[in-house]
Amino acid sequence: MTASVSLAQRVLQAAHLSGSFRLRSGAMSAEYFDKYRFEGDPVLLREIAEQLAQRIPKDFEALAGLEMGGIPIATMLSQVTGRPALFIRKKAKDYGTCRFAEGGEVKGRRLLLVEDVVTSGGQIIESVRALRNEGATVTDVVCVIDREAGGAAALAQEGLTLTSLFTMSALKK
Repeated sequence: MTASVSLAQRVLQAAHLSGSFRLRSGAMSAEYFDKYRFEGDPVLLREIAEQLAQRIPKDFEALAGLEMGGIPIATMLSQVTGRPALFIRKKAKDYGTCRFAEGGEVKGRRLLLVEDVVTSGGQIIESVRALRNEGATVTDVVCVIDREAGGAAALAQEGLTLTSLFTMSALKK
C-alpha cells in the first residue's frame, strides 16, 4: 500500500508538522499533515496523482473532490486519468445554483470520492450520504494519507472501500 520511498519521503518532508493540533474530528494530535504543502507543489501533486491513478478502480464516471483538500487532488487526477472532476462542498451554497456539488450532474453517475487526508471519515460519510440522496452511486474513496485512526472502518460501515496512497505508519518508516 506504499508508493515509492522517494515520493513518501518527499510528502513527509513537505507536509509533516509537529506540535499540538486539533483535527476535524475534534481529536488532538502531536503531528499534523499540512496537505496544502504538497497540494500546492505542482510537481509533487502530479506525482501523487500519477501514483493514485494506478490504484483506483476503473469503473467510475467522475471524480468527486471534497472541499477543500480533495479538490486539487481530484483536479490533477482528472488530468492524469482523463475523467471529469466534480467539486463537492461541505454545505450547499445559498446563492447562484444553490448546489453542494459543482461541475456537473451527480444523479445516475458512479463517482469516485477523492480526499486528501482521512482520519475519522466523518466528512466523507456526510458527503457520500448527500451524494447518494442526489442519486449518485459511491462505493469507493481514494485519499493520499490514511491516518489509521478509524476512518477506513467507519467508511466500511457505510459500504465504502478506502484506498490510500500512504498510511501514517508507512510514511513514518
